[in-house]
Amino acid sequence: MRRFITACGVAIACGVLVACSPTRHVPDGSYLLDHVKIETDAKEVKSSDLKSYLRQEPNHRMFGLFRFTLGLYNLSGNDSTKWFNRWVRNAGTPPVIYDPMLMENSRLQMEKAMFNKGYMSARVEADTTSRGKRMDVVYRVSANMPHYIANVDYHIANDTLSRLIERRFSNHSLLKKGDNFDRNVLDEERQRISDILRRDGFYAFNKELITYTADTADHSKAVNLTLNIRPDSMVNTSGYRPYERYYMRKIYFVLSYDPTATDAIDVSNAGEYKNYYFIEGDHPYIRRETLVENCFIRPGLLFSSRDVDNTYTAFGRLHIVKYVNIRFESAGRSVEGRNELDCYILLSEDKPQSVSLEVEGTNSEGDLGFAVGATYEHRNIFKGSETFSTKVRGAYESLSGDLSGLINDRYTELGGEVGITYPKFLFPFLRTDFRRRMKASTEYSVNFNFQQRPEYTRVIWGTAWKYKWTTNRGFFRHNYDLLDINYVYLPHKTDDFLETIAPDNPLLRYSYEDHFIMRMGYTFYCSNLNPSNPVQRRTNVYTLRAAGEVAGNVLNAFSRLTSKSQPTDGYKIFGIRYSQYAKFDFDYSFTHLIDDRNSVAFHVGGGIGIPYGNSDILPFEKRYYSGGANSVRGWSVRTLGPGSYNGNNLVSEFINQCGDIRLDMNLEYRAKLFWKVELGAFIDAGNIWTIRNYEAQPGGQFRLDSFYKEIALAYGLGIRLDFSYFLLRFDLGMKAYNPAAGQEHWAIASQNFKRDSAFHFTVGYPF
Repeated sequence: MRRFITACGVAIACGVLVACSPTRHVPDGSYLLDHVKIETDAKEVKSSDLKSYLRQEPNHRMFGLFRFTLGLYNLSGNDSTKWFNRWVRNAGTPPVIYDPMLMENSRLQMEKAMFNKGYMSARVEADTTSRGKRMDVVYRVSANMPHYIANVDYHIANDTLSRLIERRFSNHSLLKKGDNFDRNVLDEERQRISDILRRDGFYAFNKELITYTADTADHSKAVNLTLNIRPDSMVNTSGYRPYERYYMRKIYFVLSYDPTATDAIDVSNAGEYKNYYFIEGDHPYIRRETLVENCFIRPGLLFSSRDVDNTYTAFGRLHIVKYVNIRFESAGRSVEGRNELDCYILLSEDKPQSVSLEVEGTNSEGDLGFAVGATYEHRNIFKGSETFSTKVRGAYESLSGDLSGLINDRYTELGGEVGITYPKFLFPFLRTDFRRRMKASTEYSVNFNFQQRPEYTRVIWGTAWKYKWTTNRGFFRHNYDLLDINYVYLPHKTDDFLETIAPDNPLLRYSYEDHFIMRMGYTFYCSNLNPSNPVQRRTNVYTLRAAGEVAGNVLNAFSRLTSKSQPTDGYKIFGIRYSQYAKFDFDYSFTHLIDDRNSVAFHVGGGIGIPYGNSDILPFEKRYYSGGANSVRGWSVRTLGPGSYNGNNLVSEFINQCGDIRLDMNLEYRAKLFWKVELGAFIDAGNIWTIRNYEAQPGGQFRLDSFYKEIALAYGLGIRLDFSYFLLRFDLGMKAYNPAAGQEHWAIASQNFKRDSAFHFTVGYPF
């Protein structure tokens, strides 16, 4: 079946690629825009920088070769009443018809762009070459010598602004002697100065008050630049004074604000708390203390646009708040002669509670089962925007066949989790200012899971205390697990259960024995990706993740203090040997945007887990595995490694295919085809290894002189459906190099589809 589907897909793709001539739907007397090229005679000016000024580009070529969407469009006939013709036309893209007016517009836009970059003598010529019904266009850019900044002066009539700009801000100016006379940089400097002044109390100042005077001598490329502050009147048309500082007088919180209301806000009945004022109405849904803690605008202090931005960010983190708007109004002058503002923070309430239900059914070889899950969430449980959540899940499956010697005739699972998240850093002895700056959340959770299988009954209990916060305007994220406890207890099991499944396998025996893990960990994540900024999405994106965790050290120190010597079977708590280990992980990915439809993504990652002290083996759930949708995609999940270990891809062998060290490397080309469809082509490499030489995993130990020979290679293609909010991914991976002992190593030389392929379906990109 898989071969049939693959063959059909290849056949359709080939049909599109070789469909009919790309000029099939080009009218007589017109031309298909075939190729567009930009040539520059200056190394400083890149063709890619000018591509955005093109007003007409050829049909997209997949992999730079095939016009897939045009080929799809050309499969249609001229009869628009037929559904097939309409479907392929909507899915594909029509031919781009050469337009001389758009070509001329592109040329003029490039000249203007060069002029703005300081190349005022630049010229752009457009040449065309026709071949049948195809047209090629070449834009030749003659940059010539650019104008440059010879000197920068300031002409500011206002003494206060003059001191601030010339003495405090000029050292960090974007205008440098010798740089090109770039108008974009000039505008950025205007915005920079305006932002600095607005952060320093100048509420009414804006960049339009800043102008430039450029003086050039005849036949000279040198520009003497003067930055001017308009000598306008001290009061603008709105009644504000742009060259004077403003102080905050009163700050009002309006809790039940209606954005559609036009009536003036009545402040006569406002309540007061810590010099802030509150208009709460009949339903004060959030505590005053919470509002004050998340407000960075303070009465009596200078106005600062940075405080306004931080206040927006803080209230955006409160789940009970649906809408926030901050408004300022003039409050005249104080008795001391200071300009004053009143601030109105307008809030509207979101739905405080929600309930969701999940139902699923299963059929495993005739054994029927079902599962039911429910989630309840309250986003304002203590009126401080605390999020309380509880989840419950139950599953049942009937079992048939010979059940003699077993303790149960069914599979039953009951589980639940209760958690609460506070939108602040909860820890004793922390100053209020520190908590405000951290933009943190504190999470507490308790979970419980009861499993009843024919062979055993298992109880899993856990609790966690975690902190999350962001820095550097949200680009740095930090997760700190102060306490994370997992306790696994098997109250009942068949007498020969472990002897049957794992007579000589310590890995498997450990997984089904009582164990206790008490850990703490830290994760650092940074990225330049800002999903809310559509312009930023069109730039290269990088992400970095580094994590570390340790377990058992506190318990081990306590054990050594209370015990004279370590028992032969290790220290125990509650009669259970606890785990002691250290684990570190690192992942880096980079996505290079070729153009709006093509990109290349790269990922490298590694990790190591080291058992020590009270442990001989890393806990099974903390060990690494390889293969699967986010690893080396030529292998199914948990079927690769460790090292040269040959698990024969058997389900029963998955317990042995885990390790203490991991290495992953991935390279992927992504091309948007049509509608929501995206094509991916990838090469993967990686494997896992063990630190020690375990008898149950021959060939799995990491050795510095031979590990590179055990790096598996895979390649493949994938289809993705990008629905903006989520992405469905279908990947077909093929083994290229298989390091497993007893296997054909260079599988790519004698490819066997059944043996060497793996199909993956998941949500999201692999990295």
